[in-house]
Amino acid sequence: MKNMNSNKKTARILEDVKINVKMKLSSLWIAAMFCYLYADVKAFYMPGFIEQIMSGDIAGFQITQAFLLGSAIIMAIPAVMVFLSLILKAKANRWANIILGIIYTGVILMTMLMPGDWAYYYVFAIVEIVLTSLIVWYAWKWPKPHQTADNIN
Repeated sequence: MKNMNSNKKTARILEDVKINVKMKLSSLWIAAMFCYLYADVKAFYMPGFIEQIMSGDIAGFQITQAFLLGSAIIMAIPAVMVFLSLILKAKANRWANIILGIIYTGVILMTMLMPGDWAYYYVFAIVEIVLTSLIVWYAWKWPKPHQTADNIN
């Protein structure tokens, strides 16, 4: 008697699910936020960094309320973009992601020019630049709705 199971090979076909551009953008902002966070946390391991914070001066920048407010705004925007990328209408969403993606890419590029950064920081910076560039790319390439006779007018 022939074993029926020996001739049957079950093929595992992987489904390639189409991911909505809003989900891609939101996920990219989350990934960028993790990199921003880990790069900042790793700085605490650098010798003398905590002492700089305690003295109120980090790499020539005075730690003031204005400095902390500015850094809070810089970090709050990507956190809010995680949510806004999911709820904004397509046109506003597209432009917000393009503009902010370009700004954050520029900010990271500028921080890479600061002297004295450690190698770990450059790794995070390169990843952050890739992520924010992908944000710009996906927003720029946002699919247009298919034009039908109903939506021409």
